[in-house]
This record gives sequence, C-alpha cells and structure tokens, in this order.
Amino acid sequence: MLKKKLISIVTPCYNEEENIDELHQRITAVMATLPYDYEHICIDNASTDSTVRKIKEIAARDKRVKLIVNARNFGHIKSPYYGILQSRGDACILIASDLQDPPEMIAEFIKKWEEGYKTVLAVKPESEESSAMFFLRKAYYRFITRISDVPLVQNATGAGLFDRVVVDILHNIQDSYPYFRGLLCEIGFPIATVPFKQPKRQRGITKNNFYTLYDIAMLGITNHSKIPLRLMAMSGFLLSFLSLLVAMTFFIAKLVYWDSFQLGTAPMLIGIFFFGAIQTFFIGVLGEYVASIHTQVRNMPLVVEIERVNF
Repeated sequence: MLKKKLISIVTPCYNEEENIDELHQRITAVMATLPYDYEHICIDNASTDSTVRKIKEIAARDKRVKLIVNARNFGHIKSPYYGILQSRGDACILIASDLQDPPEMIAEFIKKWEEGYKTVLAVKPESEESSAMFFLRKAYYRFITRISDVPLVQNATGAGLFDRVVVDILHNIQDSYPYFRGLLCEIGFPIATVPFKQPKRQRGITKNNFYTLYDIAMLGITNHSKIPLRLMAMSGFLLSFLSLLVAMTFFIAKLVYWDSFQLGTAPMLIGIFFFGAIQTFFIGVLGEYVASIHTQVRNMPLVVEIERVNF
C-alpha cells in the first residue's frame, strides 16, 4: 500500500487567542476532503495572551497539531520563515492565523501543486481592508516590481504552497532576514497564483503598523534591487553638473553686470535646503542598505525556541 504524501501547514501566531479554535476547525475540515496526511505547525511569537495555552489544548487532542514557542517576539519576517524550515512534508503551506487568508484556499494550492507547480502564491486583487491602505499596497507592489532585479508577483500576501524542493533550497540559502516573496521569485521556478478577495479581520487586532509595513517594504527594495544605489550615484553626478553650471552662470553674470547684478539670499537659501534634503534622503537610503548588510553579517539565528510540542 502506497504511503500518503505529507502536507505541512505552517501558521505563524501572535496574540490570536480569538481565532485559533476556528483556524484549527477550518483546516481540519479542508484536509478531511483531501487524500493527504498532514501536520499543522503553529509557531508562536511569544504571545502575551492565551494563544499558547489554547494551542496546547488542541495539540493534546490532535497529535497532528505541533507547536513551537519562540523565546521572544522575533518579528513578522523571521518567525514564519523559520516555521517553514521546520516542516518535513512533501509540500509546505504557509497561511496566516488571523483568517484573512481563508484556510479553504489550501485545496486550491494543492490542486496547483498537483498540476506540477513547485510554488503557489495567494494574491489579492481585491480586499475588504481600507481603500487607502489597499491603494498604497498596490502602488508599492507596482513600484518594487519595476525596480526589482527579478520579476515579483504583485499583490502576493505571502500565503502559498512550496514544494519540498523549494524548502530544501531555502535551507541552503541561510538568509537571516529574508524577503520571502522575493526569494521565491529569485529561485526561478514557475509560480502559480490563486486570487482571492481578502476579508476583513473579524476578531482581534492587526499586528501590522507603520513600522512593520515600512520594514518589509524597505527589505524588498534593499534585498532585490540595486537601482536606488545607482540612482543616487547618477543623481549626484547630475546635481554636481547643474551646480557647476549655475555657479558659472552667476559668475559670468556678476562679471558682466558688476554694479547692477545682486545675487541675494533667496537663491542661496533655496539651494542650501534643496541640496541638504537630497543628501539626507540619499544618506537614509544608503543607511538602509548598510543596515541590511549589518543584519546579514551578524548571522544571528532566525529565532530561538523555548518549547516544542508534538514534534
């Protein structure tokens, strides 16, 4: 008798006590319709509510549910990636625990996988989140796609399915602060997409804020594009040339109209503030690249665990 293939389902958790029971129920219902064994790995990022207790209660009843508890909150980038690396299935599925990535998409991910795709990503061309935030996200995806060294999948949420071959490649990359969606595109396998309309969060509060969104946005830029650095260099040459041209123009004008030509303070102040702003912006962008290099050089572990259940 042939052994069933194993599907690993990874759900990152942080203060999701109100969603964890429904998440487990819906995943169980979906997998009951599919001809696969599965493990459900919950990786908790040091929740401060009863999320860990609830997962342990579920794991005591259902041995397919496994739990990793992080020593502290290692962030929304490292923890999910680490969870994927702990999976042992023939394919790994990453899905959010807040139910904004509907667990019912698992069946669609697996269908694409059965068609031969090694990477499947959920994309949200529509969303019930605020229209302003959705517009900003779409604008960012268009921007990062234009400047990236490799084509990226627009409007990808991060949820999806990854074949064992892809997971093994991720093991070998050893990136300590990965932009996961970009890495999948850099690997190069054809990517299937599963579009869906993202629902509103029904319970709990979102863990995303301006800093976390900025963090992942800059990570995508610094990890997958050299264009900002080259624009800085080209802009520096251009502004230097314009500055020299303006200086020569004023110098000639002063020589020709020595008694009547007055420079005034306004042009000097405008020029000082303009070039100061440009320099500050460029230094900030350069700092993001330096910070990215510093993170990689430190070679810190993705996460540190304090507990495992059912492994």
